[in-house]
Amino acid sequence: MRILTIGAGAVGGYFGGRLLEAGRDVTFLVRAQRAGQMHKNGLRILSPHGDLNLRPRAITAEQITETYDLILLAVKSYGLEAAMRDFSPAVGTTTMILPALNGMRHMDVLSARFGSNRVLGGVCRVAAEIDGEGSVRQLAEFQSLSYGEIDGVRTPRLEQADMVLRGAGFDASVSAHILQDMWDKWVQLAALGAINCLFRGSIGQIVAVAGGADLCLALLRECEAIARASGYPPPQSLLERLATDLTAQGLPMTSSMYRDLMRGLPVEADTIVGDLLARGRQHGVQAPLLEAAFVNLSVYQREREPKTA
Repeated sequence: MRILTIGAGAVGGYFGGRLLEAGRDVTFLVRAQRAGQMHKNGLRILSPHGDLNLRPRAITAEQITETYDLILLAVKSYGLEAAMRDFSPAVGTTTMILPALNGMRHMDVLSARFGSNRVLGGVCRVAAEIDGEGSVRQLAEFQSLSYGEIDGVRTPRLEQADMVLRGAGFDASVSAHILQDMWDKWVQLAALGAINCLFRGSIGQIVAVAGGADLCLALLRECEAIARASGYPPPQSLLERLATDLTAQGLPMTSSMYRDLMRGLPVEADTIVGDLLARGRQHGVQAPLLEAAFVNLSVYQREREPKTA
């Protein structure tokens, strides 16, 4: 199975690199600058599970000459439109697109562009970042990728993808309820990201302040209410675990969105927070703390935009 990994950043570089190291047929579609960096230095992964130094195939959009069986889409949501333009020549009649993006908006966008029959659901869990030398640095030991057909059916093509993705150095599994899984992750990301970004601190720093823990739980309840109204209520076991994590004394936990914000980088405010708010409004769910977090992040994003004369 020919795999095209879109992006060689923290997520694409990590999972694509592990697949390559396991002997899978992997090509990376990247921007010219990243392609030059990879051609010169290769792809280095620094991980608690073992470091890798790989020499991958890296191409740019104009170098696509064939279609691929599986496209692993690993870009930030604000890069989705450009990524679709770039990889569209690689999509054939039987191509599967496996997105590893956050939220749910990308599912509608990808289905509208390429047809829902080509799009799988996907959830990845890895804490990683690109360091100053272009290496992928894994920050914690967890590393998993789950995937499934939107209707939950275990199809022959899904079995083929599963055979390729399993045994590649990370936890890989088929899910019969991938949309619920995606919503569960979205609730977790939105709650943690909104908490960190609105109150400007780690969980431990926030709950150390009087009223901090109560506000963290209130934000979690808002995210839960929206998911529930949308038809994807989070399981009680997840909510209990999140309530414990989001009020833990001394816990240095932060979201990737918060870490990006503190570095002055673009953030996925629209897809992680804004789209969740929009779906809540459709069902009449009030979420004032989530709204405050989104306004906060929107101000930040506008400040980053180039100033016009």
